[in-house]
Amino acid sequence: MKTLLLSATDPITAPTAANLIMNGELVAIPTETVYGLAANALDPQAVLKIFAAKDRPADNPLIVHIWHIDQMDELCDPPELAYKLAEAFWPGPLTMIMKKGSAIPDAVSAGLDTVAIRCPSHPIASALIGAAGVAIAAPSANLSGSPSPTNAEHVINDMMGRVDVILDGGSCEFGLE
Repeated sequence: MKTLLLSATDPITAPTAANLIMNGELVAIPTETVYGLAANALDPQAVLKIFAAKDRPADNPLIVHIWHIDQMDELCDPPELAYKLAEAFWPGPLTMIMKKGSAIPDAVSAGLDTVAIRCPSHPIASALIGAAGVAIAAPSANLSGSPSPTNAEHVINDMMGRVDVILDGGSCEFGLE
């Protein structure tokens, strides 16, 4: 597989990356915490590509990223407290684990009845999720067991040839999941 490195500030990047996501491909993206390896969270075949690219065990669930609080209802059964927390802390580096809805493939949740949901505040991640129009599964964009990547060069070291596109958005703000 040939991997493209794109500048996240290029105007064609978000639509190009969103199209790849919608077609079941993998895109490495910056978030405020670390770079994530993004795929359409509702496409089981795309999700399996994440596990293959990372050499990740299939029993390790993935975090689902959304672009707006309203997407929670489509993906899980959020309790009232989840809405209060989301209003206070999203977008941002808060992940909530909730009972999953039928839209979430078992590959995402590793067969569990729960799913982890997060709404990133990074403008590139948010723009990509919004442009794709679907939630994305996006664990860290590194080989399993390796340190989480905080810049595009780290992603290149682990994921070159394993993903379709790496969006270079500079260094992540927090650098820790």
